[in-house]
Amino acid sequence: MHAQKPPKNGLSCKMVLQTVGKVLRKSKTKPNGKKPVAEEKKHYLEPEYTKVRVVDFDLKELVVLPPEIDLHEWLASNTTTFFNLINLQYSTISEFCTGDTCQNMTAACNQIFSWEDEKRKKIKCTAPQYVDFVMSLIQKLVTDEEIFPTKYGKEFPNSFESLVKKICKFLFHVLAHIYWAHFKETVALDLLGHLNTLYAHFIVFVREFNLVDPKDTCIMDDLSEVLCTPPPPSAHNHVTER
Repeated sequence: MHAQKPPKNGLSCKMVLQTVGKVLRKSKTKPNGKKPVAEEKKHYLEPEYTKVRVVDFDLKELVVLPPEIDLHEWLASNTTTFFNLINLQYSTISEFCTGDTCQNMTAACNQIFSWEDEKRKKIKCTAPQYVDFVMSLIQKLVTDEEIFPTKYGKEFPNSFESLVKKICKFLFHVLAHIYWAHFKETVALDLLGHLNTLYAHFIVFVREFNLVDPKDTCIMDDLSEVLCTPPPPSAHNHVTER
């Protein structure tokens, strides 16, 4: 499943690049014509950016299993919602994520994610190809009535939780790539508040139900620590309007 492009609102790729300015223009190529290695500085950790949210309360209240709700139903509902939201978030920067700009599925700490085929053989692919593999696989899983049943009385399979963990791991990869490779575009599009809130909500959710091994998310622990810490009652963070 290909990520859907957001509706055109007059803000073209060219206009966004102009908004980002000299930083992006300088990063395209080195004087010798070779593309530079991504800079190590994590701009998304700067206070002026981490304080931007669309909500300002303890996200754990949103993820705790409600009384009388079946655990598998809760996991299925939230997993499907996160898939849709992260797919939408990626679609906002997808025109910048190309085989030329993102030749690998990169993330912080020089991490490169490789796709594995059905025989567990690693496949070298670009970031957009990797994301397409991820979204196509998840779409197939969440629409399969034998795995994510929607009819009353239909049982979840024994493999359900392991598949949810697999989905969440892949969704984390997409979020990590957006922060690492497309942070400036996200800021230019004025979508940072949505990205920060979505990321924090997702991390709080997977931690609550132990859905992703901490070693698989440790590359973003610095950001998670900042975004997932509940604000003090008297704090007034910069909250963007919906």
